[in-house]
Amino acid sequence: MSVRKFTITDAVMDRSPGQDEDIFAGNLVDEHDGAAITIGYGRYGPDVSLTETMAVDDVMVVLEGRISVLSETGTVTAGPGEIVHMPRGQRVTIRSHETGAVTAYVTYPHWRTARS
Repeated sequence: MSVRKFTITDAVMDRSPGQDEDIFAGNLVDEHDGAAITIGYGRYGPDVSLTETMAVDDVMVVLEGRISVLSETGTVTAGPGEIVHMPRGQRVTIRSHETGAVTAYVTYPHWRTARS
């Protein structure tokens, strides 16, 4: 695999699996590339939420808007340039705010194969 650079326009955004909200993910690097991690972009519509138990360690960098992550240990809110780590096994609710949000993410291991 070679060194590569990505922008959000490179991502093919698909609705986040198993839900009907305005939440989309677009992997750019994943198990199909032979990488150990998944890298991609996420897009959240205004005032949407997603609740799940994390199947992977997930690092989310907020690029635009605001995201709040509620877990048993409290709520973390992040805006542009801030990073949220959601550990594997943690039950979380990820909620966007009134303007929605754009994020970049890195997961280990691959989130698609961990969900199956």
